[in-house]
Amino acid sequence: MKLTNITAQPITNALGVNTQELLSKETVNNIIERAIDTGTSVALAAAIFIVGLIVAGSVRKAIAKSSDKSKRIDTTLANFFASIAYYGIMAVVVISVLGRFGVQTTSLVAALGAATLAIGLALQGTLSSLAAGVMIILFRPYKIGDFVEVAGQAGSVKDVNLFTTVLATGDNKKIIVPNSSAWGDIITNYSANDNRRVDFTFSIDYENDIDTAMKLIEDTLRKDTRVHKDPDVFTGVIGHGDSSIDIVTRVWCKGGDYWGVYFDGMKNVKEAFDKENISIPYPHIVQVQR
Repeated sequence: MKLTNITAQPITNALGVNTQELLSKETVNNIIERAIDTGTSVALAAAIFIVGLIVAGSVRKAIAKSSDKSKRIDTTLANFFASIAYYGIMAVVVISVLGRFGVQTTSLVAALGAATLAIGLALQGTLSSLAAGVMIILFRPYKIGDFVEVAGQAGSVKDVNLFTTVLATGDNKKIIVPNSSAWGDIITNYSANDNRRVDFTFSIDYENDIDTAMKLIEDTLRKDTRVHKDPDVFTGVIGHGDSSIDIVTRVWCKGGDYWGVYFDGMKNVKEAFDKENISIPYPHIVQVQR
């Protein structure tokens, strides 16, 4: 059998158009169109990302600087809100960029929401302290340097952050109180007001003259220059004890002078009583000989 070489010839249709040439032109056009679409998508995505990055950075700086303009907004709180705003805007930007490339962002948003919910449930105690920290920093029931009592603990405030309040006791012990416990309990701030009242209770024997003792107490405490003249020193009989007359005394002073006035007042009044032979009753044992 004799084989004949067959040479491929261009195929023409009934109108005399070269089919291979037509297919080649359509392929090139499709490639060009796809390249244009891809380039446009990349350009738009890049533009969205750059603009979003600029906007997020500007918003973060504006919020962070708000603490300098407003004394009401703490620096820590401003930085916290600035970070939330920045990452929130960037999350929207990333989702928009992915949408330009045909990624189904609906499922992505749903997955992020589910992940956020799971993380929130796992860290609900920490998030509770975070929310309480925001409230403490925003409303400022106390600040660094104040002497406070929070969650049953007393001390000077050394640090207040978004999660904890750090106290230092009088003997310099470090106490860390979760903000959720601090905000959810009674807060006593001894440094909130400029002036404080110092209360004394002195006891004298029934044989002593009450008026003499009260005048001696008033004169002794008035000599302390830290004691305010207005309101003046107040004294009054507060009770009749089993073996003593109890006299309450109240004076006012600066908050920072509280303990100095109290300690010195107790010492000075005792010395004044001794000079005037005013006795302070105390329990004692009497031995009876048989």
